[in-house]
Amino acid sequence: MSVSLAIAFIFCVIAGRFFYIQAVWGSELVIRAADQWNREVPVIASRGKIYDRRGDVLAGNKNTYSVFVRPAAVGDKEYCAEIIAGVFGMDASSVLEKISKRGVSEVTVVTHAAQSAVEKLVSYGIDGVYYARDNTRVYTYGEALCQVLGFTSTDGTGISGLEKYYDALLSGKNGEILYATDIVGIEREDAAVVYSPAQDGSGLLLTIDSRIQLSAEEAVRRAYASTGAAGVSCIVLDPQTFEVLALANYPSYNLNDVPRNDTKKLNAYSRNRAVVDVYEPGSTFKVITAAANIEEYLNGNKSAFSPSYVFNSSRTRSVDGTTIKCWSDHKNGKHSNQTLAQALNNSCNPCFTDIALALGKDVFYEYLSAFGFGNVTGIDFSGEAAGLLLPESLVKNCDLARIGFGQTVAVTQLQLACAVAAAVNGGNYYEPRLVRGTVSAEGERQLFTPVLKSKVISEKASRMLAGMLEGVVTEGSGKKAYIEGYKVGGKTGTAQKYEDGKIAAGKYVSSFVGFFPSDEPEYLVLITVDEPQGTYYGSAVAAPVAREIFEDIIAINDIEPYE
Repeated sequence: MSVSLAIAFIFCVIAGRFFYIQAVWGSELVIRAADQWNREVPVIASRGKIYDRRGDVLAGNKNTYSVFVRPAAVGDKEYCAEIIAGVFGMDASSVLEKISKRGVSEVTVVTHAAQSAVEKLVSYGIDGVYYARDNTRVYTYGEALCQVLGFTSTDGTGISGLEKYYDALLSGKNGEILYATDIVGIEREDAAVVYSPAQDGSGLLLTIDSRIQLSAEEAVRRAYASTGAAGVSCIVLDPQTFEVLALANYPSYNLNDVPRNDTKKLNAYSRNRAVVDVYEPGSTFKVITAAANIEEYLNGNKSAFSPSYVFNSSRTRSVDGTTIKCWSDHKNGKHSNQTLAQALNNSCNPCFTDIALALGKDVFYEYLSAFGFGNVTGIDFSGEAAGLLLPESLVKNCDLARIGFGQTVAVTQLQLACAVAAAVNGGNYYEPRLVRGTVSAEGERQLFTPVLKSKVISEKASRMLAGMLEGVVTEGSGKKAYIEGYKVGGKTGTAQKYEDGKIAAGKYVSSFVGFFPSDEPEYLVLITVDEPQGTYYGSAVAAPVAREIFEDIIAINDIEPYE
């Protein structure tokens, strides 16, 4: 009885094994068997190109090739290694070691090789050596847009910037060439060749205008050299759609010569600081405080100040035991009485302290939220910072007072540019974009529609504010951004930097945000100069840089002066 049970058990085990092999493992065994008798050479999909808004190529591809060796199919490995090493300038012993590996069906010995070199290799007719096209990315303008475009790995995968964010779209799908071989991997003479074509990646049509971008690149480079700053950044925005027309950070690096072996340098220079880093904005933030006050005044809020209201002439305010001072006397050594427009011209901290406290925490925080502070803008770029905004429940009067003139709050440059754009464009806050649309492999374009996120203030309030900011440029602290015959508005900013929770002596962030034409803005520029040496006021350091870019935009687009 026990013998019969044992035989039955063994039979069941064998039957179960047969079932597993046929039903479960069968498909894998078929693949393994086919792999022994077939060899594939990859057909690499061409990576999608990246274009500026006018169709100029910013990132394209150069025809290069990868070389593969199937060790089992090579007769004389030493000869093969010598030929490959000679053609491509490699060490023969290293090549021999690579192609002598056991247990591998294929090894890659060369990537990104020139066509002429591959043609020379093919002329030797060595069995077991194959080649296929690969992607070598080429960036038209080298350093320009380096932190925005990003770069790819040696195998063509997006590593940073838009190359990474849109990698799936740009990559496409690889194909293959299938050869029938004998058991050791040598191609059979009578074998049919099966070709599976690659599906090339789609291209990107950016919002960037390369002409404005190159202007911005040159402007920040000059500002970096002349000020001795740690860094300079620029954003040029279309305030009517929030499309980014230019974005430059300096120092930068050459996308055609990425410093892959210097990790510290690469990490520092490849950061898109205008999007991923935060800073205390200082007086440029007064644009938002003024916008909130004007809108509340028009809505009948009795706590808001009218445009004709004359603020207290004292140059200090005391809030919760903290003294807030104006940065300077305004006139003949005396701090004068002033309206809201004059307070913007003079960049007077106490006046904006009065506004923030008068509006109150609840109302002011509603505007801060509406203008996007404390949250990401939603731009199509990885790693965007949300900024730093104190939770409303923890805000004291001294905090609220300082937020009113741009302290005790940290923003990204993109956040501030978008907020100011919404404040002066009629009150419309859009989702900013770097990509305007896609371009199929066949050249068909599909454009995205601008996304309106919210209405932050009324058109009337926006027009009043824009007019006041025009005064800042014509007769206030922004005079160095003035252009004869053109209506430019803007606001300067100078903020002390903090390190380890304390003011860092002698370290400032100087900035200017400007736009034109002021009555119906088409271009907005934000310049940020980090730690300028010597003169550090935004009026002297940043405003002239914005003027340079505005003048270039006027020349590029042949914009007639205002009549």
